[in-house]
Amino acid sequence: MAAGIICHTLEDSQAMFKRIKFAYDSLPSEIKALRPAAIDSARELVFSNGSSLRVGTSMRGQTLQYLHISEFGKICAKYPDKAEEIITGSLNTIAPGQFIFIESTAEGREGHFYEMCKKAQAQAAKGVELSKLDFKFHFFPWWKDKDYRIGSQVAMSQEALDYFMSLESRGIVLDAEQKYWYAARHATQGDDMLREYPSTPEEAWESAIDGSYYSKSMSLARVEKRIGRIYYDESIPVHTAWDLGYNDSTAIWFFQLVGKEIHLIDYVEGSGESLSHWLGVVKSKPYVYEKHLAPHDILAHEYSSGMTRQASARKMGFNLLPVQRVALIPGIDAARNILNRCWFDERNCAQGIKALENYKKEWNDRAGCWSSQPLHNWASHGADAFRTLATGWSLVRGEQVVDDRTLGYRGLNRSRLVSSF
Repeated sequence: MAAGIICHTLEDSQAMFKRIKFAYDSLPSEIKALRPAAIDSARELVFSNGSSLRVGTSMRGQTLQYLHISEFGKICAKYPDKAEEIITGSLNTIAPGQFIFIESTAEGREGHFYEMCKKAQAQAAKGVELSKLDFKFHFFPWWKDKDYRIGSQVAMSQEALDYFMSLESRGIVLDAEQKYWYAARHATQGDDMLREYPSTPEEAWESAIDGSYYSKSMSLARVEKRIGRIYYDESIPVHTAWDLGYNDSTAIWFFQLVGKEIHLIDYVEGSGESLSHWLGVVKSKPYVYEKHLAPHDILAHEYSSGMTRQASARKMGFNLLPVQRVALIPGIDAARNILNRCWFDERNCAQGIKALENYKKEWNDRAGCWSSQPLHNWASHGADAFRTLATGWSLVRGEQVVDDRTLGYRGLNRSRLVSSF
């Protein structure tokens, strides 16, 4: 029998091996004598009967009967290349009928771990008979652990009381000692409580993602039921906010202003298509439009036509309004500032919602921390288009004056952008 354990860093795998080695060394000598260790290295135990146990960050090339993957959610979030290596390499070392155990704290609504868990949950809910290649979903909530309770009384906030009531509405009834433990732990864990000590699987996915710019705001939107079915109001004009890709994806948010609320009713994204294609997509929607917000670089001339993208759009009957150039981090802050006013249609905006929830900083492996700059990946396009919405707010209200200095281009005539566009 050969077993392997994968951890997300070499340091963690070495720490895991020390725990395994301690358990082996603590066995009675007569038991160890039955199967003495022929090889006892820093990362591997090989016994006299040929059985072995090995730890590392990958098991590609091994032949295993048992594989344990620790904190796979964190691997997917911080080391997507390693996660891909595990999926394509390590998992393929296990033949059908052998055993794979994957455990982790949840790390947001994306990545292999999330997708594997959601598939297993769906199969369990439907009562599907699992094949030898399917995973069985298991969730162990904190309130089932008999040690998570304290006898001393802890002051309860209204937020905590409301949370316990919401659990009761879902059939989870806690005793006083469990509530005291949760309230005391929440005082130190804060927003990480849902991730580290979820009461339900759904809570685990709602937790904030390390290094994410908007996940806390999006988690709050879910708690406040601002992500659901949001209907198009035909009496109110629709605006769009764009991230225009040249050799990259284009993303477009469709939104309405309803009082002080921003209703995100639709979202589209894709790559490899021309500007005229996306203008056609917008025109095909059953909406009455007013303003179309676009990044400031639509005023740059293209080499192929000698025209700006704004001019090309105008020929097709669209006036793309250039949003004033704003530095990246202030733009992200502007997006954060409006998220508490946003309501999202969960069906039509699913891809955009997922982008906002997973837009995060780049992980600096050498320094072991998050960098100050965002990771450019699939989530960037939806997040950039939303930042266009946030920084172009004054254009929607017809307040912003744009000239060549604010936009950073030469040769533009100063003009006021008003609702007549």
